[in-house]
Amino acid sequence: MTMVKLGLIGAGVIGRRHLSAIERSTADVQLVGIADATPAAASLAAEAGVPFYADAAHMLAELALDGVVVATPTEHHVQPTLQALDAGVHVLVEKPITPSVEQAEAIIDAAKLNDRHVLVGHHRRYYQQLGKARELVQDGSLGTLLSVSGQWNMRKHDSYFEPAWRHKWEAGPVLTNLIHDMDALRFICGDVEAISAETSHACRGFEKEDVAALILRFTSGALGTFILSDQATSPWSWEYATGETSFFPKTGQNAVRFMGTEAALEFPNLVLWHHNGEQADWNHALHQRSIPMALADAFKAQIDHFCDVIRGEATPLISAGDATDSLRATLAVLQAAKSGQRVLV
Repeated sequence: MTMVKLGLIGAGVIGRRHLSAIERSTADVQLVGIADATPAAASLAAEAGVPFYADAAHMLAELALDGVVVATPTEHHVQPTLQALDAGVHVLVEKPITPSVEQAEAIIDAAKLNDRHVLVGHHRRYYQQLGKARELVQDGSLGTLLSVSGQWNMRKHDSYFEPAWRHKWEAGPVLTNLIHDMDALRFICGDVEAISAETSHACRGFEKEDVAALILRFTSGALGTFILSDQATSPWSWEYATGETSFFPKTGQNAVRFMGTEAALEFPNLVLWHHNGEQADWNHALHQRSIPMALADAFKAQIDHFCDVIRGEATPLISAGDATDSLRATLAVLQAAKSGQRVLV
């Protein structure tokens, strides 16, 4: 198997998760350089035993790379991604792909021009729970899907907001956190057709929103509601439900429900509510069936998959085009809230 040589651009919290995933990978991959605008990141490069660069351009010019992982803040995704593509290097860029559809489309065009792949870090796609939920919704196990109800509510610690960039709209829970759930909902239910939304800034008064509430209409005709906040205390979020991240205490409480004419499904810890062969109406008892599934090492699986794509052994699980559709639907939430009008996606 050919050794894949990767560079890391952005050595913050998420960059370090990717670095750890590269170290755990079984895909015959090697980290060969780290680029970050913060001089303090040089110590991380020293620990990893690789050269440190103050910017991505220098790393791309000096190293023979097969791919790069772009883990900078969202508003700084586009430049290093385009630089890498122009250098003939494949890219795994963190979600969201960019803060604007226009920038995302520029990346799509550059990838086509340079005949290189861009994968986007919607890492939840690598969990089998999403695949099983999609199967149950799409194969008619719930009957006709009618409605979806979900939430993501976690109170982030005060020091999280100390960096000024986390006061900006690009760092709000819609673009930072809802983007994950929007991508999952699109993957499970199909594309979103229209969105109505409200946001509030009443808690911290930052440019970014404190809470958002939205109504979704899927192209299938199903309707959905979702509420999220990074200021609200609750046990209901993907991270709390799954225990995906060790520093977020696990509650095991499901955060999303899919409801059809024949059955309903709790998610992400899958619980199927059904009538056990009886008539599906309110006169007959509902029974629950848990569908246990182990939680995968998604970041490792993502790096392994990236290496397979680079070698030409796989096609991207979440491409730049697919991720742009998730971005478009997510940005529609902010557009709808700002305009007070329903937005067609």
